[in-house]
Amino acid sequence: MLNIFRKELSSFLNSLVAYIVIGVFLVLAGLFTWVFEGNVLDYGFADMTSFFQLAPYIFIFLIPAITMRLFSEEFKSGTIELLFTKPLTDWQIIIGKFLASFVLIVIALLPTLLYYYSLSVLGNPKANIDTSSVIGSYIGLFYLGAVFASIGLFTSSLTDNQVVAFILGSVGCFILYDGVHQLAQLFNGVTQYSIDYLGLSFHYESISRGLVDSRTLVYFTSIIVLMLYFTKIQVSGKKS
Repeated sequence: MLNIFRKELSSFLNSLVAYIVIGVFLVLAGLFTWVFEGNVLDYGFADMTSFFQLAPYIFIFLIPAITMRLFSEEFKSGTIELLFTKPLTDWQIIIGKFLASFVLIVIALLPTLLYYYSLSVLGNPKANIDTSSVIGSYIGLFYLGAVFASIGLFTSSLTDNQVVAFILGSVGCFILYDGVHQLAQLFNGVTQYSIDYLGLSFHYESISRGLVDSRTLVYFTSIIVLMLYFTKIQVSGKKS
């Protein structure tokens, strides 16, 4: 598994795509956070809400761009057959690829800590920022990135076409994050709450308030495990 992880991470870091994805994420996040309408400088108080509201929508497109090649390229080039001949289980292959994509997401997020530092310094008085909320939002963003990576990995296992894998991944991430939430708005009361509870945005917004609830962590983890299990079914089916 570690060999797969190192191979995939090295492949990411040696490719132009990874740097384009990270660059696009940082540029878009920076522009919408600091420059465009609703930027933090207009608030009059230190707050990173605009960044944490925008980041999931950027992730919807950028994370599938990272994961689209993980299995699709293997299927198209035939190298998946070589992996099957090595002393590796399906789970080791899947988890190795998943962890490599997740680490790249973490690398993309690390520079955004400068936003927190900048707001902390610019605050009056200094450090006048809700740190617990920021920590909770970052935890939520890491979990959300992991969920999107698992969805992208699954859609990559469905086809040998990277473009199709990207489209399916983006659509899947959007439906689970915002689609379920929009569907819930068509109802009222308990029905609305129950449907909304099934969506990613409900739990992401919950943890972003600084309340790290074990039920929310279980929800995110369950989605990740489920997507990886679906991927396992697809990969195992390629052997037959």
